[in-house]
Amino acid sequence: MADTILVVVEQREGKFNRVSWETLTAGQALAADTGWALEAAVVGGRVESFAGEVAGKKVSKVYAIESANLEPYTPDAFVAALKQFLSSRLPKLVLMPHTYQVRDFVPKLATAMGRTAISDCIGYKKDGGKLVFTRQMFQGKLAADVSFTCDAPWFVTVQNGAFRGDKVEAGASAAPVEMVKSEIPDGIIRNKPQEVFKEAKQAVDLTQAEIIVAVGRGIKEQKNIDLAKQLADAIGGEIAASRPICDSGWLPMDRQIGSSGQTVAPKLYLALGISGAIQHIVGMKGSRTIVAVNKDSAAPIFEIADYAVVGNLFDIVPPLIEEVKKAKAGA
Repeated sequence: MADTILVVVEQREGKFNRVSWETLTAGQALAADTGWALEAAVVGGRVESFAGEVAGKKVSKVYAIESANLEPYTPDAFVAALKQFLSSRLPKLVLMPHTYQVRDFVPKLATAMGRTAISDCIGYKKDGGKLVFTRQMFQGKLAADVSFTCDAPWFVTVQNGAFRGDKVEAGASAAPVEMVKSEIPDGIIRNKPQEVFKEAKQAVDLTQAEIIVAVGRGIKEQKNIDLAKQLADAIGGEIAASRPICDSGWLPMDRQIGSSGQTVAPKLYLALGISGAIQHIVGMKGSRTIVAVNKDSAAPIFEIADYAVVGNLFDIVPPLIEEVKKAKAGA
């Protein structure tokens, strides 16, 4: 049997997590570099329609792994279903998005199968006949290259923003979908899920935002954050911040971007008054387009910015808001 890469995509509450498409992009790149076959799997209570959507991408086959006990999500049920499936198929490599849900069950799954997992990967390379995966350490200050010494299947989770979800290739024709019915006894599930937890009413998942306006120390005072909010509203984006702003209580912690906050990869990231400490950079460097406004021409943020605006944000943002409003009115 040929070596196979299996991408386990994540769906929750009726939609795919965006990082699932990024992980599928990673799988397609790995398949092209290794010559291995690429397959995908969707896990849940009723996932045939989700599997059909994935089948439109460039994969050789999609598995819809179903059981009534897989909805709602529990780590015990997911591990039982995936262990059954993987033990019968034995793919070489299992790729998954590095989401809260995957982080919850992957250690248990890898341990149950006597394997190890490399988590939160940002890239890979081939070293002779060996695959090497890159992950960040010490809040992004170092990057480590890691490879497997155990037998397959190998488990790898992919960091949000490490690959471009919009670059996932469509297939020439729909891939076949195989329904897989999992037998999960009721006694295996040891917990009863409640409603999905949210820290506060204003809690937001910035990983799903396509436009983000982020503020740093250059905003000077809490009252000035309203200026950034006006810009975010004008361009249809979410407001976010570097750690010092959230530590000061000027914005809630769910708005923090960086190694100790959220890792994002929007289409547009507008950084206002952010110098660009490494802890912040690791949380947003995967953004498709980065526009940075800072009065310090030597600010580290400019090293990764696609567009660098050297100047006082209080001189630049108000007319920018007006121009955006004019453009929208004339559209």
